[in-house]
Parts: sequence; C-alpha cells; structure tokens
Amino acid sequence: MNTAWAKRVLETALLCATQPLSLAALRSLFDDELEAEILRALLAELQEDWRERGVELRGVVGGWRFQSREDMQPFLQRLNPEKPPRYSRAVQETLAIIAHRQPVTRGDIEDIRGVSVNAQILRQLEDRGWVEAIGHREGPGRPVLFATTRQFLDDLGLRELAELEEPAGDAVDPKQIELLVGGGLPEAEAPGAVSAPEPEVREPALQAPDAAEAPISAPDEQAEQAPSGAAEEAPPSALLG
Repeated sequence: MNTAWAKRVLETALLCATQPLSLAALRSLFDDELEAEILRALLAELQEDWRERGVELRGVVGGWRFQSREDMQPFLQRLNPEKPPRYSRAVQETLAIIAHRQPVTRGDIEDIRGVSVNAQILRQLEDRGWVEAIGHREGPGRPVLFATTRQFLDDLGLRELAELEEPAGDAVDPKQIELLVGGGLPEAEAPGAVSAPEPEVREPALQAPDAAEAPISAPDEQAEQAPSGAAEEAPPSALLG
C-alpha cells in the first residue's frame, strides 16, 4: 500500500473524527492490511508535520486525536464569549485527591480535606464522567471506592495517570487540575481567605441525570458542612499542605 496515501487517509479520518480513534479503529480504515508498526510510524510522521501549527496530533487514553494547542485557547475562546461552567473549590480539591490517591473512599477524602464531603460533589464528578465507583473496601460498612475514568484522562489529554504530575510531599494540589482543565475552574481565592460553610442540604430521592446532559456548574447552595468541632473550613493551603 502507498504509505503517502495511507497517511492522507489517516489525517482525514482523524481530522473528521468527533472522538479519539484507537489503533484498531485506524487499522479498520485499511481492512487491517496496514501493520500496527507502520501505522504508528505514520502517526509519528503526522505529529511531526503538525508540530509548528496551532493544532497538534496527540495520543490519549482513548486513542489518537487532533486538538488545539494550549497557546491557541485564548484566541479560540473569543469565538464563544460565554464563560465555561465553573467548579467550586471543594469540587477541585475532591477531584485532585481522587486523581492522586485513588482508589479512595468518601471517608479518605474527608480525612485529607478536614471537612465532610457533600454527596452532591461526588455526584457532579460522576455525572461529568470523570469519577466512578469501582467497588467497595473491605471493612465496617464496606464504603464505596472511587477512582477516575478514561474520560477524565481523555479530557485532560493524558494517556495514563503517570502523566499527572505528582504533588510535592503529601500535598494534593487542586490548582494542577485547574490548569489541566484549561480555565473551566474558578480563580483561586486570596491567600488566607476563609469561606464560611453552609448547612448541608438533604439529597432529594431522584434519579441522577445522564452524564451527557448533566450540568457541570458547581452547586450553589449545597455547600459542605464542617464536621463537629470545626467552626469554619480552613483554606486549601492548610488542608493540603
């Protein structure tokens, strides 16, 4: 098979795809006549061809896809002046803890953050497709274990969790998640700022919405409540240091 033609087919398929394409899917373009090693070599050539452009070919956990480079985002955002949905600081910290310490239980998260975790926060992350329950820890009550998903890696443009930089020491830095998500999170509060906790709202007995249609915005009034003995929530620097 003419490799130049095969490369052109690959480029066209990847540019037109709405989601990452696996090697198996790309091989199906050629009725599996193209060897996997040749396919990888052509993908490497395409990466080089697009190296100096505003769009790059990148391998993620779900396969290969074309995506805009990070330095192009400020310009592309001008096409859509609407601000992206924002997550609360509690959601950021919870996601960062799960990403770095998984699998973890709700109790583990509360031990690290020092405040109770509202069930709505975990539901938000599940509805977004970034977190899922993967089982139960053996022990009293058999608490649910949470971990990140393949969708989480795809959305952050990562192939594996090892590419998520480890925080220094025992700290879990939610700012890293903020940077990787690319502006969809709120700006950090001023150093020393303390948010007063609001009473926890009881969850209504309703079925969770589908992940594809679930709103991403942070809960307005379902804030976390500090556990007994804590008058207010400490700033992230104190919680995660």
